[in-house]
Amino acid sequence: MQSLSLARSVDTPEVAFDPESGNFRLEGESYPENALDFYGSVFECLNQYIERTQGPIEAHFKLSYFNSSSSKCLLDIFDIFEAYSSVGGKVAVHWHYQKDDEDIKESGEDFADDLSLEFQLIPFD
Repeated sequence: MQSLSLARSVDTPEVAFDPESGNFRLEGESYPENALDFYGSVFECLNQYIERTQGPIEAHFKLSYFNSSSSKCLLDIFDIFEAYSSVGGKVAVHWHYQKDDEDIKESGEDFADDLSLEFQLIPFD
């Protein structure tokens, strides 16, 4: 299985997934014109990983802004993680937010409340 690497653009985050280590990272701003088009390859890659391995996933989200269509795609990613966790897969989610960004922090708290995954909120300067 190949790794996934999507470069950051003005309206899309950097996305990286290494299937050897199970490390997933999504970082930047997310407000693409068509979020499903952008995140489709992410969904596909994660689903392939889950179908082919029992390895752990360590996910890091470090977003400074995302719109509502991106929020729906993030929920879809979390649904993939939850489905994997429900069949014994190990998933840890790390939600990074700037200390003074209450909106991103609250978004992370809302996601954490809706999930049964290991979910850490991590402030940074």
